[in-house]
Amino acid sequence: MEDRFIYHGSQQRVEKPEIRVSRFGKDFGVGFYCTIIKAQAIRWATRFPVTGFVSEFAYTQNPALKMKFFETMTEEWLDFIADCRHGKPHDYDIVEGPMANDTIFNYVEDFINGNISREAFWALAKFKRPTHQICFHTTEALATLTFRGCETYDTV
Repeated sequence: MEDRFIYHGSQQRVEKPEIRVSRFGKDFGVGFYCTIIKAQAIRWATRFPVTGFVSEFAYTQNPALKMKFFETMTEEWLDFIADCRHGKPHDYDIVEGPMANDTIFNYVEDFINGNISREAFWALAKFKRPTHQICFHTTEALATLTFRGCETYDTV
């Protein structure tokens, strides 16, 4: 199986990824988040007024792992994110698909809180730029990553 290159943007260089529990619910739950879109990783790395780092990894898919893939934003994707943000666990090693970016996040929150209907969510979400995330939820999943290097970015 061929390697794919993926990126992790944060406020530190990451050579050895680890799963960190956050106090906030994330799209796909607790895990180590990366993307295939380098510009998106740069945005993640520079969202705070400190030096940001984009760590690059080679990702070799392991067919023995349990994976969930969302090609696009679908009803199933929306329900999965709503469950994860409410803290409902899942048993996937790796989950990949579109990201509820800042704007979409607000729509997801409005949907979860009952402030907008499912139909209103889709009407608002359909014109947003493509995003991507891949989340590694287990130590076995992290073993599919090989560190390749890191670039530094200063916020503007």
